[in-house]
Amino acid sequence: MSQFVVHGGRQLSGSIVPQGAKNEALQIISAVLLTAEPVTISNIPDILDVNLLIELLQDMGVKVERPQRDTCIFTADAVDEDYLHSPTFHKKSGRLRGSVMLAGPMLARFKKAFVPKPGGDKIGRRRLDTHIVGFEKLGATYTYHPEDGFYHLEGRAMQGTYMLLDEPSVTGTANIVMAAALTPGTTSIYNAACEPYLQQLCRLINSMGGRISGIGSNLLTIAGVEKLGGATHRMLPDMIEIGSFIGLAAMTQSHLRIKDCGVEHLGIIPDKFRQLGIRFDIEGDDIVVPEQESYEIQTFMDGGVLTIYDHPWPGLTPDLLSILLVVATQARGSVLIHQKMFESRLFFTDKLIDMGAQIILCDPHRAAVIGLGRSQPLRGITMSSPDIRAGVALLIAALSAQGKSTIQNIEQIDRGYQYIDTRLQALGADIVRQA
Repeated sequence: MSQFVVHGGRQLSGSIVPQGAKNEALQIISAVLLTAEPVTISNIPDILDVNLLIELLQDMGVKVERPQRDTCIFTADAVDEDYLHSPTFHKKSGRLRGSVMLAGPMLARFKKAFVPKPGGDKIGRRRLDTHIVGFEKLGATYTYHPEDGFYHLEGRAMQGTYMLLDEPSVTGTANIVMAAALTPGTTSIYNAACEPYLQQLCRLINSMGGRISGIGSNLLTIAGVEKLGGATHRMLPDMIEIGSFIGLAAMTQSHLRIKDCGVEHLGIIPDKFRQLGIRFDIEGDDIVVPEQESYEIQTFMDGGVLTIYDHPWPGLTPDLLSILLVVATQARGSVLIHQKMFESRLFFTDKLIDMGAQIILCDPHRAAVIGLGRSQPLRGITMSSPDIRAGVALLIAALSAQGKSTIQNIEQIDRGYQYIDTRLQALGADIVRQA
């Protein structure tokens, strides 16, 4: 396994451009299965999870041209419908939770799909109920086969309907939207996710000839069409990377310009960093974070300790809580980080405690952070990346820490962040990748 060796405590400077959005990519690239015509997608992040999904599509018979590294032209005119039931697919898809996103378009276009138990990182239980129940409400049937580990879905009797989701699952909503796009009749999805990535998926389907209204709200209406055509789509910049770079600048007392951020799509994210006392300016579509000697966590108006928690959009994405927690360790003041949606994402805090951070892990969902106000710098240690977001949070901690840190299992970081070491080196970071 590869590792990063980091010598921290260095100020960084310069400009950095965020990659395309990972979470959007898994939905958008799955949607190419909805049509036999070419679909061109640009600003694709060059990361493990996305490249694995593209590889799965190629294994299914989808033609993929790559005129540039961040652009692909997909043509799904000769799809092997049964590949998704093969041992090869089962093995590969076990490394990627996003493989479940193939079920919706396969049901819509080919009336059958196979869904393996989800894989990916170990951040907690992610259930498939929203996906499967949504497909059932459309009229699909399913059976689980324990001998091969697949859910077998059949959708020849699907018909548009009204459904109320039990949770506003982003991937669940996306899967149901794709299934409904080619299903006769009108489908209404209430309590739908409305994240920018889901909005992007709906806009792509509409540009292919789909008929989706209510985009950006929690009530989506999909009028099924007989056929979808080709389209061209550019993905948004990755809001999680943007938040990571804001936190990196604050922790390392650096002056950074984050370019082409898609600021209008960031929602509440900038406000959450301001609540930690981080100053920055928005110049056009760039975010400029100045060098800051210190930053102070706000309190509630009645003087109570600030609580930051995740919530479905337009609330705070859970993917940034790890970053906010790390940034709080060197702020002045205290904050309670409440991770509601996943029960294992805060377990990386033991590494931060070893580095000298003052954190009380209250339970699997809550951590109280007592900011040190830089009075006691973090110290470098050897640690392992447990998941994508915690891995980058630990990397930010290492870049701000005194001395040498070694981060193992960096394949987890590579799943979500492209060329992260070389991009940080360009800012002046002392980071080396070792095999």
